[in-house]
Amino acid sequence: MIKLLMQNRNLFRLRMKKENVDWNDYEAILRFRRDVEEGAGKFGKLPEPEGIMVSPVDIDNMPAEWIFYTAAQKDRGILYFHGGGYVTGTCQSHRAIVAKFVKNSGVAALLFEYRLAPEHRFPAALDDALAAYSWLLDQGMGNSNIVFVGDSAGGGLVLAALLALRDQGMPLPAAAVSYSPVTDFKCSGESYRTKARVCLAPAGLASACARHYAGDNDLGLPYISPLYGELQGLPPLLIYVGEDETLRDDSIRFAQKAEAAGVEVTLRVGKGLFHCYPAIAPLFPEATRAMAEICSFIRENISRGRLY
Repeated sequence: MIKLLMQNRNLFRLRMKKENVDWNDYEAILRFRRDVEEGAGKFGKLPEPEGIMVSPVDIDNMPAEWIFYTAAQKDRGILYFHGGGYVTGTCQSHRAIVAKFVKNSGVAALLFEYRLAPEHRFPAALDDALAAYSWLLDQGMGNSNIVFVGDSAGGGLVLAALLALRDQGMPLPAAAVSYSPVTDFKCSGESYRTKARVCLAPAGLASACARHYAGDNDLGLPYISPLYGELQGLPPLLIYVGEDETLRDDSIRFAQKAEAAGVEVTLRVGKGLFHCYPAIAPLFPEATRAMAEICSFIRENISRGRLY
């Protein structure tokens, strides 16, 4: 199977869910969670990258885990924000993905399980993300030795957390990586319409997740949809997105606005590629190159900083 996937990346275009699912239904979300965890459990039986170690952590009753590579320096780290539309995702579902970033960068990662909607609506996930970051700082890790990394909804949460930290006068991390982020829960980008047929994500999932997460709050709140925030003062950003996903314009528009606000931002739009494709490395060259650039970005930005 792995060999077949390497030969034909277009297999990843197959829909993961039937289009007649009512994503507004709570039972559909519960089934989605079960499917994600079952898939992760099967994937988790594959050998982890050699040299990877996992150590559970409790952050004020929030499950988390350190993922180390044997050569990782433990005075610096990645804070990883998992994806899942704010309605699903755990350490198990993302452990194998995060391990790739750890091994390829040589930097340890803290992966945490923020509370999920609709049981825990906004700002629960944001509060948990800020708590995880504060915990790292309390452990003595300097902010300039931390890089945020997140995928999909986790990528949007990365950007929302940066805005919240800046607004609270908290020290910001050295840099942030956000791939296929959700930045606009109003779903107003052109790509939500033009890429609906080719996107991996089921139609209607993004708008349903928006309602599950935001509840009665305005979808345009910057801490929910970072695209609508004032973006000045953010650290260097690296943003990846697939050309053939509905979230494409979330990345493009955010990157354009951040650059106009004076932020050092690099945007990569993968031609003909899909949601969160860097996580599929090393199954095809584009994903492998993306993983290499992301890990280089992590190393370079952490190396600029000093513990303080």
